[in-house]
Amino acid sequence: MATTSRLLLLLLAAACLLAGAAVDALRLPPDASFPGAQAERLIRALNLLPGASSGLRGLGAGAEDVAPGQLLERRVTLPGLPEGVGDLGHHAGYYRLPNTHDARMFYFFFESRGKKEDPVVIWLTGGPGCSSELAVFYENGPFTIANNMSLVWNKFGWDKISNIIFVDQPTGTGFSYSSDDRDTRHDEAGVSNDLYDFLQVFFKKHPEFVKNDFFITGESYAGHYIPAFASRVHQGNKKNEGTHINLKGFAIGNGLTDPAIQYKAYTDYALDMNLIQKADYERINKFIPPCEFAIKLCGTDGKASCMAAYMVCNSIFNSIMKLVGTKNYYDVRKECEGKLCYDFSNLEKFFGDKAVRQAIGVGDIEFVSCSTSVYQAMLTDWMRNLEVGIPALLEDGINVLIYAGEYDLICNWLGNSRWVHSMEWSGQKDFAKTAESSFLVDDAQAGVLKSHGALSFLKVHNAGHMVPMDQPKAALEMLRRFTQGKLKEAVPEEESSTTTFYAAM
Repeated sequence: MATTSRLLLLLLAAACLLAGAAVDALRLPPDASFPGAQAERLIRALNLLPGASSGLRGLGAGAEDVAPGQLLERRVTLPGLPEGVGDLGHHAGYYRLPNTHDARMFYFFFESRGKKEDPVVIWLTGGPGCSSELAVFYENGPFTIANNMSLVWNKFGWDKISNIIFVDQPTGTGFSYSSDDRDTRHDEAGVSNDLYDFLQVFFKKHPEFVKNDFFITGESYAGHYIPAFASRVHQGNKKNEGTHINLKGFAIGNGLTDPAIQYKAYTDYALDMNLIQKADYERINKFIPPCEFAIKLCGTDGKASCMAAYMVCNSIFNSIMKLVGTKNYYDVRKECEGKLCYDFSNLEKFFGDKAVRQAIGVGDIEFVSCSTSVYQAMLTDWMRNLEVGIPALLEDGINVLIYAGEYDLICNWLGNSRWVHSMEWSGQKDFAKTAESSFLVDDAQAGVLKSHGALSFLKVHNAGHMVPMDQPKAALEMLRRFTQGKLKEAVPEEESSTTTFYAAM
């Protein structure tokens, strides 16, 4: 009885706080990281707990089928490339998830423009529910999309120095799909197991890359995905499950990892950036104790307590957004443009081309940049702390890089820095005492770095939420040095005939 009363009080607190935040005045898109409109609907009708229909999409006409536990991959030359371009080592495929009813995971794989021995990197876009194709074509993939739908080479694409995989996950994201709602994922256990199963089959398909160093990367809600996924890979290696994956490290960009700490940082960051006034700061800070209390209860009374925490804590962010209006919460230097605060319309136009769909084998499956259904399905995962699994990885020598663009509000550098510094591990005190150093690119300061042992934190200058989009050269250099264990050093770029060929196009 006491437990039920406590939950009801939390839900009432959520309703009151969010009503006070005037959520209806916000222009938060349905796929943004903290959508006020969705929170308002949750209060009106709490019917989005797991078990509701997810809206996962079924098999589209023309999409090739694949047996459970198997991978179907094709070499791809995308329409829009200059004429005469040959086989570039580009692949697209589907993996049929074995422990599901009908789930299929879509991915791109781009072999390195440099050497086969370059590390294998996997990239996970956040959301939850946002397609990794956003990263392929707007951040760190091999090319970008011009307004005439032609493809332009990205001279700072991460495939210059790595064999990189971009995955649409969880099921229902991007081109990944299922015809059965029971395949919906609601937590990190399901997500990380799916990704681990995928890697096992991927490396069987590409045994030539098994011995390469392996790194996990991503941004935003990948601050949840990546620690869980890295732990799953590491445990699989320790238990000798299947193929050994040569995990060396992971990097999270502007992630949401420890909500209790990061939500408290919102008002401090907003005040420091002159987004709110001191009186606003003091008023909004009154929402922090209920948020902290709600987060502590998350998971103690089933899924409802985590939903309550989501609603209570987002009153902090929503109150700030009421004051900043149409400002882009991914980059406070800019105004919000379109439903995702950026114009990504060329991506959906590109994937609307039948020739493109035929080339990558997706049939007529609807492509949505960010899935509201996947987002809603993961709401009860939102307020869980994924930092707790990182210390064990650090102690076992897995390298960890947390980086953040300085102008992002939604997963700001301040909150990320605070959870990194508060994390309890054997090097915590030495990390705190370590002096910051300049992260130099072309002899200019591109960021501020703190690094001790296996842990590094990098604040990136002149960048928002999507560092590879805003500072592509700095992001590429960051990856190069991180994968080579030389974050503090400038690493000369290795020229090759392949690199020259790409750069000339």
